[in-house]
Amino acid sequence: MVVSSEQQHVQHRGVWAVRAARLFDGYALRPGRPLVLIDGSRIVGVDMTGAPPSSDLRVLDLGDATLLPGLIDSHVHLAFDPDDKSKQAMADEDSHAILARMRVHAGQQLQAGVTTVRDLGDRDFLAVSLRDQYAAEAEIGPEIVAAGPPITRTRGHCWFLGGQADGIAAVQAAVEERVARGADVVKIMATGGVITPGWGPHQSQYTRDELAAVTRVAHAHGRPVTAHAHGRQGMADAVAANVDGIEHASFFTEDGVEPDWETVTAVVEAGTFIGATEAWLPTGIMVAPHMAKRVEQRSVNFARMHREGARLVCCSDAGAGPRKPHGVLPYGIIHFGSLGLTNTEALASATTLAAQACQLADRKGRIAIGYDADLIAVAGNPLHHLESLLDVQSVIRAGRIVKGSSEIKG
Repeated sequence: MVVSSEQQHVQHRGVWAVRAARLFDGYALRPGRPLVLIDGSRIVGVDMTGAPPSSDLRVLDLGDATLLPGLIDSHVHLAFDPDDKSKQAMADEDSHAILARMRVHAGQQLQAGVTTVRDLGDRDFLAVSLRDQYAAEAEIGPEIVAAGPPITRTRGHCWFLGGQADGIAAVQAAVEERVARGADVVKIMATGGVITPGWGPHQSQYTRDELAAVTRVAHAHGRPVTAHAHGRQGMADAVAANVDGIEHASFFTEDGVEPDWETVTAVVEAGTFIGATEAWLPTGIMVAPHMAKRVEQRSVNFARMHREGARLVCCSDAGAGPRKPHGVLPYGIIHFGSLGLTNTEALASATTLAAQACQLADRKGRIAIGYDADLIAVAGNPLHHLESLLDVQSVIRAGRIVKGSSEIKG
C-alpha cells in the first residue's frame, strides 16, 4: 500500500484502518478490497489498490462485506414512541422521560446503520439537548440535526409539541426563538396531518405570505426550512415561499390523491428536496389504515417525480406509527429500488443526497478523505441486492466501533 507522508504522520497518532471486499463511496461501487484509514473521527485515506497494508497499521478486516457511508435519515421523531397512538399525551409528559426515550431510539437508529438523523419535531428542544449531550459526553450516538418543536397553527398538526404560532409576526418570532435555542433547521407544518385531529392533511395551515416570512427570517440566519406538506395547495405555496425541502409531498385532496405536475416542475426548477417518507416495515398496522390506498398512490407519484428530475430523499418519519420504528430506514431504500430508481440511486438517496438535504455534504454521505468516519458494513453486495442493508454487520460512528467485531489486527 502506498501511504502519503501525511498518512505516515497520522499513523503515529493512532491511525487505523477498516477493510472489506468492496466499498460504495456514495456514488459508485468500488471493488478490490479497499482500505479506509481513520484518524480520530475523520477519514484520512482511501486506498483502492488492494495491496497488503503496512505491517504496523492496525486493520479491522470485515471480509466479504461492503462498506458504505453511514445512512442518513432526514426525517425522524426521536421523541415519538411508534407504538403509542396518543401522541397528544406528550403535551404533559415529563421531559426527563421523553429524553430517556429519545436516547433509546437514537441507539436503535445506530444499530440499524443510521449514523445521522434529522429530528423534525420534538418537545422543549430536547433534540437540541440530546445533540449537545452526545457532543460533550463519552457516550456515542448518531449525529443529530435538530429542528425543535415544529411551527404549527393553534391546535394544528402536532400542536402538543409546543410550536403554536398564528400570523406573520408570530411565525417570525418562532423562527427567531429556534435560532436562539440552537436549532439547525426550521420545520413548519404547511398543512394538517394524520395524527392530529382538527386539520385534515389536505388543508393548508398557513398562507403563502406566512410561509415566505418564515423562510426570509430563517435564511437570514443561515437556517434551512423544510415544510410538512400533504395537500396540493400547501405544497405549491411552500415551493413559492422558497422552502428548502418539502416533507411527504403527498398531493392529498379531501378524499384522494391528485398530483399537480406544474408544482413538481417548480420543485425541480428550484432544486427543492423532497423528503419521501417511504420507509415502512413490510407488515403491520398503519397509524391511519384508511390512508393505505393514498399512500400507495403517493409511491406511484414519487416514481414519476423521480423521472421528472425531483430530488427524492429517502427518509422514514420514524416514530409516527407501528410500522415506522426507529431504524426502519433500510426498508425505505429497498422500496426506492422498486420505484424505478437504480440501486445506486436508492443508496445515494440516503447517503450523498440526504447529506445535501441536511446541509452536511461537506463531511457526510461519502467515503472520502476529510469526511466523517461514519461507516457501516453490510453482508454481500447491496448494489446487487438492496436487501443486504437489513444485515448490518458493523457500524462505525465518528471513528468508533459501535456495532460488530472490534478485533483489530496489527
